[in-house]
Amino acid sequence: MSYDRYVAICKPLHYGTLLGSRACVHMAAAAWATGFLNALLLTANTFSLPLCKGNALGQFFCEIPQILKLSCSHSYLRELGLIVFNLLVVFGCFVFIVVSYVQILRAMLRIPSEQGRHKAFSTCLPHLAVVSLFLSTAMFAYLKPSSVSSPSLDLVVSVLYSVVPPAEF
Repeated sequence: MSYDRYVAICKPLHYGTLLGSRACVHMAAAAWATGFLNALLLTANTFSLPLCKGNALGQFFCEIPQILKLSCSHSYLRELGLIVFNLLVVFGCFVFIVVSYVQILRAMLRIPSEQGRHKAFSTCLPHLAVVSLFLSTAMFAYLKPSSVSSPSLDLVVSVLYSVVPPAEF
């Protein structure tokens, strides 16, 4: 989305060339491959955990932190590996979004008309709001200390980052 906004605002005459079907296929394939690799790592890690506290979760879907609470093994290295991989993916996406929006902001500030700047800002703000909501709630869900955890708070946060952002697009 950020690359689409970048090309639409910063290089509007090249939009058809830069975001042709081939570029869209490459971006979609990269997103799918990264998601598949992440899901594969999480699934393999989850199925190899011994569960000693039953298998009932207090959530409406399986969340990794909730499953880890049911495990009786100390899987510190596994968790660390998954966290490092996910942080690299998230950091890469975050840097790409920030660089895109810095370029967009620079281009918007060069637009001479107030109406043109308003139109460009109104194009970008919904995407920034959804990305901010997703990243902040996901970081809160996964990086909060376990002492702050409560089942109702976990449920609200997981709904905020898993249901609301896809519904916005």
